Amino acid sequence: MELIKKYFPNLMTNQLNQLFYLKDLYKYWNFFINVISRKTSYNYDFYQNHVLFCLSIAKIFSFKSGSKIMDLGTGGGFPGIPLSILFPNSQFILVDSIRKKIKVVKKIVSYLNIKNVYPICIRAEKIDQKFDFIVTRGVAKINIIQNWIKNKFKKKYTIQNKTGTLYLKGGDLSEEKNTFPYAMEYSLKEYFEEPFFFDKKIVWIPNI
Repeated sequence: MELIKKYFPNLMTNQLNQLFYLKDLYKYWNFFINVISRKTSYNYDFYQNHVLFCLSIAKIFSFKSGSKIMDLGTGGGFPGIPLSILFPNSQFILVDSIRKKIKVVKKIVSYLNIKNVYPICIRAEKIDQKFDFIVTRGVAKINIIQNWIKNKFKKKYTIQNKTGTLYLKGGDLSEEKNTFPYAMEYSLKEYFEEPFFFDKKIVWIPNI
């Protein structure tokens, strides 16, 4: 938790409490269902590799009050749950096709009394809703996801109303971005000093 406080020093007490209990909740549920890597669910790496990595989106973007965000392929709730705690006035739809993972997400959201999260067991391309943003962490290659989410946005990108997809990625993304010349890449080593972040990036593709 000290790592979270280091980079997000202005969090409210309720937000800190919710983030604090995440670790124990995932440790418990991972005994039954492998929702995150067991190697990173019990120690310092949990907050670095899962929580802070997801919250890094907030270093680039701030979701406006009332924004509707889909977390595509949420798995155990990342990045949707940490982001929903950070942005309590935005709505997060957490989507995954694996029912047992959505079951865990529902349990965690209920225990923490998070009111702005709505987990749904469905394939992303079949969801019949429109969003301001879509966020995703390591689900598939960019071109595949972009094909899944066609026509899933409320509006087109403008300077006043930014909208599009945010990818949490690692490594060399040159090939993945090749067919998206308007994609913007943000290196997280510019925002965090821990070695884990040296090759981590956020790729932003506006809905043009």
